[in-house]
Parts: sequence; C-alpha cells; structure tokens
Amino acid sequence: MLLLVRLAPLYHRRQESIALRFKERELERLVRTLPQARWSGTHRTWYVPFTKFHYRSLVEKLKGADVEIDTSLLKRYLEQRKTLLLVRATGTTTVFTVNQTQASLLLNKQLCPENLQAYRLFIERLTLKGYSPSTIRTYRTEFLSLLRILGKQWVAELTVERLRRYLLYLMETEKLSEATIHSRINALKFYYEKVLGWEPLFFELPRPKKPLKLPKVLGEEELRRLFNALTNRKHKAILFTAYSAGLRVSEVVHLKLSHVDPHRMQLFVERAKGKKDRVVNLSPVLLDVLREYVRSCKPRPHVYVFEGHLPGQPYSDSSAQRVFQLAREQAGIKKDVSFHSLRHSFATHMLEKGVDIRYIKDILGHFSIKTTERYLHVRKEQLVTLPSPLDDLWKNGGVEW
Repeated sequence: MLLLVRLAPLYHRRQESIALRFKERELERLVRTLPQARWSGTHRTWYVPFTKFHYRSLVEKLKGADVEIDTSLLKRYLEQRKTLLLVRATGTTTVFTVNQTQASLLLNKQLCPENLQAYRLFIERLTLKGYSPSTIRTYRTEFLSLLRILGKQWVAELTVERLRRYLLYLMETEKLSEATIHSRINALKFYYEKVLGWEPLFFELPRPKKPLKLPKVLGEEELRRLFNALTNRKHKAILFTAYSAGLRVSEVVHLKLSHVDPHRMQLFVERAKGKKDRVVNLSPVLLDVLREYVRSCKPRPHVYVFEGHLPGQPYSDSSAQRVFQLAREQAGIKKDVSFHSLRHSFATHMLEKGVDIRYIKDILGHFSIKTTERYLHVRKEQLVTLPSPLDDLWKNGGVEW
C-alpha cells in the first residue's frame, strides 16, 4: 500500500508552519524524526517550521522512505502568498512575513484573486509614498473590511453610488463611530484616487460630523499617585519622560541617547507624527532621572534611552502602554485614561500655568492651532471660577435638601 502525506499551510502560535496530514499511523514514527517536528493539539496535526530548510528536509526524508507527497495545497498557498505580500529587504536577505490577518485571508480564501492583487497594490503604493507603519496598518484594516464584504466582486468595479450605500450600511447597521467611518473613507479615497488614478469623486461622499471629544486629563494629585505606584526605575522614567515634555508613546520609546542634549537642555524628537522633527525643553528633574536610570541599567542602553530585550532595539509601544495601565491600577485611578493622557495632562497644566497656547502648539508638534485649542475647554481655573445658577438660587434661599 502506497503511503501518502499531504502538506498544507498552517498558522499556529503567531507564525506560519507546514502541516503534515496523513492517515496511516505507521507514518508517525517517521514524522517524529523530522527536524523540529511538533504535534499541535489545537489543530490535531503534526507540523514543522515554514522554511526552505525544513521543507527540503521533510521531502528528502519522506521520499527516501517511498512516501508519496501531495503538495497541491501548499503550492496554492504559496502562489496566493506571493500576490498578497510585499518583499521586505533586510540587508542582503529577503524576508517574507505574514501576520495573522494576512494568514486568515489566505487560509480561509476570503478574497478573490483580483482583490488579493488590489490589496497588494494598495499596500505597495502606501509604502512607496512613505506613509508611516501606523497609517499603513490603519488603512490596511479599513480596506480589508470592504474586501471581505465584497467576496468575489472586484473592488475596482464599484461605483460611487455603491460606495455611498456601503457607508450608509456602516453607519446604520454596523453602528461604527464617526472617527472610524472617516478613517474608512480616507482608505478608500487612497485606493481609488492614488492606486487606480480616479478623479477625486469622493467629495460626493458625505462625511459624518465628528463629535468634539475633550482630552482626558489627570490632576496633580493623581499624577503623584501614578508615579509613586511604580518601583521599577525604567518604568517610572518612561512615564516621567512622557509627562515632562508632552510626548506621545512612540516618541518616548524611540528617544535615542543622542537626542538628549544636557548642554542646551533640550530633547530632539525625530520623525514624529507627520514625519516632523521638533525640539522640546529638557526638564532638569527629568535629566537627573534619566542619568540615574541609565547608571542603574544592566546592561546599559546602547542606542535608545529605553530599550527592549534586544540591545539596540527600542522598547515597544505596547509595553509602555502596559506600564501605564499597571501604574493606573496600582494607584487606584478609576478614570478611563491611557498613556496619551500624560500628553493631555502636560498641555492642560501648561495652559493653567499661563503658558501661551502658540508655544504649547509647537511643543506638542500640532499642525493646526485648532488641535491645541481643545485644551482650552478643560482648564481647571476657568471652570472653577464660573458660577453655577444653582449656587445663586441656593444662596437666595427657598431651596431644601
């Protein structure tokens, strides 16, 4: 009897793998001898890493044992994978990477070949135009949401009227927020106007009005509790750095040692949001904190002020955000605040101290003064000096509690 093993793509534990599927129990003993062969209880299959070395090793081992190999599923996956992925060059090595979203598209056959190609061109154009990784991730998510709904219909064939009905569906059925719909429209505009070269017809699409959301701010006593809740010097220094100069989380973790200028008492923020450099003041207190933190680090940071597990690599955004949430919980702060609230708090407290709003705009790196003016609505001293009509009614008597 001819023994048969089918090779299939598998996405397991956040990485691509090659699954080996067979019915004959006698093959299990042979599969166990393959380099790095593992059993997945979740998928009920044996698998090996998704590399040329492991593929060649298993083919050589199976053919040497007169086992027939069916590679049709794996070949089909690789063909679609080439269409979907961009090649990212690192030095002289070409690296192919697939994330969980992309693997889901490939394995579940959610997109037709035409829309897979459209997706690839979309990501390619975003990359060539120099959009930031954060913007590419956002646009990718928004564009994929439409492609999944379309199924086998080619996205390039949609009319403006069909797209208008799609946006209505998002608002009325999906109940998406105004901000998400704006983001979805931006992604679609990019595809049709920048990738396909259509005329800017999207001005015909109505955009929902965004609500005015005020920044969430921490008071000085809450900040004291937040900072004091941490004992790890690195974690505490991260939060100090964010609050001291109103930095975004990405700006904190990408701050390099060479960006700290103790002679001019400045921090250099490189390629921040909008790919703009800016210079902000270096607090004397923060300088002392950073010096003490660096001296106590083992091993000491080489490139970035805050490095991750690998030397010379920055601390991740998500790790810094987890540090903030841990401090918030330990400090007993019930407000729905995030790492970004340190930036909001910095701007609001500067306004309350009488600093000119135009100066704060430059510190924060805002493109428009209107963005900075949001902080005018949350200044404490204006709110507490405005009398409520209830106060006057109470003072005049006749109201009981």
